[in-house]
Amino acid sequence: MKKILTIISILIIGGSLFGTRILNSQLAGKWYTDKPDILKKQINSYFNNVKERQLKNVIALILPHASYTYSGIAAAYGIKEVQGRKFSRVIILGPSHYSYLYNKISIPNFEYYQTPLGKIKLDSDFIKKVERLPQARNKLRLHNVEHSIQIELPLLQVALGEFKLVPILIGHLDKKTAMEVGKKLRNMIDKNTLVVVSSDFTHYGYSYRYMPFPLNDKTPQMIRNLDMEGIDQIKALSFSGFTKYINKTENTICGKNAIAILLAMLPTNSKSTLLNYSTSASITGDYKNCVSYASIAFTGKWGKVNNINKKEKIMSSKNNSENEILSSETKKTLLKLARDSVIYYFKHNSKPTAEELGIKITHQMKQKMGAFVTLQQNGRLRGCIGEIIPRRSIYEAVIDQAINAAINDYRFHPVTTNDLLHIEFEISALTPSKPVASYKDIVIGRDGMTIEENGHFAVFLPQVAPEQGWDLAETLTQLSRKAGLSGDAWKSPKAKFTIFQGVIFNESSLE
Repeated sequence: MKKILTIISILIIGGSLFGTRILNSQLAGKWYTDKPDILKKQINSYFNNVKERQLKNVIALILPHASYTYSGIAAAYGIKEVQGRKFSRVIILGPSHYSYLYNKISIPNFEYYQTPLGKIKLDSDFIKKVERLPQARNKLRLHNVEHSIQIELPLLQVALGEFKLVPILIGHLDKKTAMEVGKKLRNMIDKNTLVVVSSDFTHYGYSYRYMPFPLNDKTPQMIRNLDMEGIDQIKALSFSGFTKYINKTENTICGKNAIAILLAMLPTNSKSTLLNYSTSASITGDYKNCVSYASIAFTGKWGKVNNINKKEKIMSSKNNSENEILSSETKKTLLKLARDSVIYYFKHNSKPTAEELGIKITHQMKQKMGAFVTLQQNGRLRGCIGEIIPRRSIYEAVIDQAINAAINDYRFHPVTTNDLLHIEFEISALTPSKPVASYKDIVIGRDGMTIEENGHFAVFLPQVAPEQGWDLAETLTQLSRKAGLSGDAWKSPKAKFTIFQGVIFNESSLE
């Protein structure tokens, strides 16, 4: 009987037992006023007090989610940048504060959110696509009690008017899962989508069990410095940099996993702007227990190509489309060839032929191309070896370099049979390299590159710089150091450069 009453109570909170399923926001009257006219006036006052920066093509926002008394102004700085625009949908990624979800995300199974400003219809078609993700779960109870999504809704209603909503609660995700979820979501969205990440930043103090430095007169600046270190990684669009920052500092950013997903989604041409930063102590004056708030906007254009962490990147020349180089079926075959070659080597201690693996060689696989094979284990590099100069058929290069990456990359212990269960194979099929007159001819996000000076040599694949969030100067500095040169060696007139493009694809991108 108790179980039946619990189910009924949840359904009542959800709006109706048998009719339209509505989730009534539990924040009205607590986190903000429940009087519609007063609420709308309050939100408009926030917007009116914010000077718009007039950013063009805002596609994503990071917004705080405390009560409006504390973070309403900070959130308004972000939402002001999209006020009056029309979006077909808004996706909100909010952390699950009240239930631990390991490597899972939660989506609702109701039809509307209800706030004092009216109902917001959910994008049921899009949600059905999200439901097919292996990480997705329907957990209505979590959405009933969670504030991280609900707090953003009245602000968005005033700014945007009508839109369809996709609310997704994010659990605790490891690096690989965050990358996978980001990649899948990115491939679902279109140019009329706004993505909102709901997250506060540092929670400092005894109540939050996080005091990386003592409470004294330097605490305000120390908190700011800690936040800015993470925000700098976000502004650089660096998925790996941000996750490393979290691992190093163990910072209590509640939406860290949602932020990681966003960084895995953003296009390479995105730019970020920190619009506002504040803390709860600016209102209370109390740094004993202090929460930080940041409002960050991202501009760019959603699309299925040119993404910072997209595992299938097309970096071909203007005269070569993806289909002219390697078809989807050819990519799948080459990836199978790479994995099966390593398995065969472990069993027979010798390199296989394609015939021994039962793989039919197609015309595209006979193209002369350079090739690198990269191994990733649990989201981390596990091996990468290849050849730049196209001197043989790509399938032959893949067989050799897959085995080399597994056992001959001096940076790592050789891969074992058990390791293969957790390793993902990636192939970079490369066009011929060509010399350029200057490093200024190198285009980040399109070109792989080499540097040569005084017998020193190094190479970066096309995806390296975008994945690290480096600009051209930082890329060339790192390339110089990789070659055993000083960091500014690339500025020398003696330095010589070549560039090449490629098609980069891995097993998860072709599932």
